[in-house]
Amino acid sequence: MLSNPKSTGNIAQLSRIRDYCADHPDIFHYEVERADQIGDALRTIARVLPKMLIINGGDGTVQAALTEIHNGGHFGDDPPPVAVLPNGKTNLIALDLGSYGDPVTALDRLVTLAQSDLSPHIVARELIALRADPTARPVIGMFLGGAGLADTMLYCRDKIYPLGLPNGVSHALTAIALLTRMFLRLQSRFLPPTPSPLLVSVRREGPISGRFALLAVTTLEKMLLASDLGGSGRGPLKLVAIEERPVSLLKAFFANLFGNFGAATSTRGVHFEEADEISIEGENTNLILDGEMFRTQVGRPIVLRPAAPLSFVRLAA
Repeated sequence: MLSNPKSTGNIAQLSRIRDYCADHPDIFHYEVERADQIGDALRTIARVLPKMLIINGGDGTVQAALTEIHNGGHFGDDPPPVAVLPNGKTNLIALDLGSYGDPVTALDRLVTLAQSDLSPHIVARELIALRADPTARPVIGMFLGGAGLADTMLYCRDKIYPLGLPNGVSHALTAIALLTRMFLRLQSRFLPPTPSPLLVSVRREGPISGRFALLAVTTLEKMLLASDLGGSGRGPLKLVAIEERPVSLLKAFFANLFGNFGAATSTRGVHFEEADEISIEGENTNLILDGEMFRTQVGRPIVLRPAAPLSFVRLAA
């Protein structure tokens, strides 16, 4: 198990997880303090030939570990299946894998599964390879948020989370602030900023341009709330883009809430595409891939492509 003691959930739960590991000597527990230590951690973990690699941290920790697994080659051509504990603020990846609630309870379930045949619980997940520089190694993740979504995520992290409120309350306040700005057309440092224009190019489908309240690219089966994105199989990358129109955002929100996001795609300003390559270009717009932030530049598009699938352990929902 790879743990990040500085992830939000671990601040309160790591002592319990350490106690659990002390009572289960078959768990090889490695803690890192910084993302640049994850390569050495995985190199060491690979030597014990683990049946399962459990990542104990938020989405940013998972993203850093997936990037190192993909680029580092520490496990050769046969990396162990990855499991994710529900620790952190967002936990989109953990939720997609059916891992939620108390992290120690989830860990106990994973340890029980590891003692038997894992195959019924193994699922393949496509990954996103992001390149901001064509010569650099790709950054690997599963969920990218951009434009107004990234700005709102950063607003929540920088303005709301420091208030010390429960996650649910923090997210509700963020949503209220966003809707206040959109409907009342207010500009204030106490509200999320207005998104900048973006040009999104989808191979085989052509470009989409505008100011987007929400821009997301994912390989996850579910996103944001409970709606299954479905799709027609035209590509592993699923793009959702909702323009800065209150009616478009509300229709998409309620369609997603009731599990029928596809019904909202006929609404003006709501776009859903599947692709095997997406490029995003604009002037100083934030993009966040599972916790790591990038900024767009005019003339230097950020390119997203599929990475090799990886096996994950899915707990029963």
